[in-house]
Amino acid sequence: MSPRSRFMPLLALLVIAAAPLNYALDVDASAVSAKVAFFGLASKTAGFPSMSGKVSIMPDRPSEALVDVTIDATRLTAPDKVTTERLRGEKFFWVEKYPTVHFVGHKLVMRDATHGSVDGKLTARGVTREEALFVTFDRSPVESARGEAITLSGEMQIDRRDYGMTAYRFIVGKEVTIKLKARMVPQN
Repeated sequence: MSPRSRFMPLLALLVIAAAPLNYALDVDASAVSAKVAFFGLASKTAGFPSMSGKVSIMPDRPSEALVDVTIDATRLTAPDKVTTERLRGEKFFWVEKYPTVHFVGHKLVMRDATHGSVDGKLTARGVTREEALFVTFDRSPVESARGEAITLSGEMQIDRRDYGMTAYRFIVGKEVTIKLKARMVPQN
């Protein structure tokens, strides 16, 4: 066996280890919701049933992860027809002009094997701001086997006024809690 042929398996392992883990969101097993205080006594929750996205994680450099999620705001749902129409309207998401909400995460900081945060830019209603998405993975994204799906739960809090959603300030709270549940399936 030549010296060169002895190093080929080692070289192949290094190439596999350095290759990114690429995932696509399983749209049928993923959802986003937004919850806001209502009259200070209750809350209202809107659902966003339609989204697409991808995640790419470098096992040897997880901080360089890329998260790219697009939510179809035109498909927004709420508990009743009036709330749905208001949220889709000009005073809130204004879906005729801004049909999507977009989050691009550019830095993953892991606190432990399954908990971390993704720093990125959220764009809603034509406004882009830096936000943090706090995430929990069902298993370590860095140590998971290639070809395995991963589920993540995420949460972020935003001030709706920062995105031009200022209507009904005495009725609707300013802080919005956004929750994401996503199943990520491997992509080649």
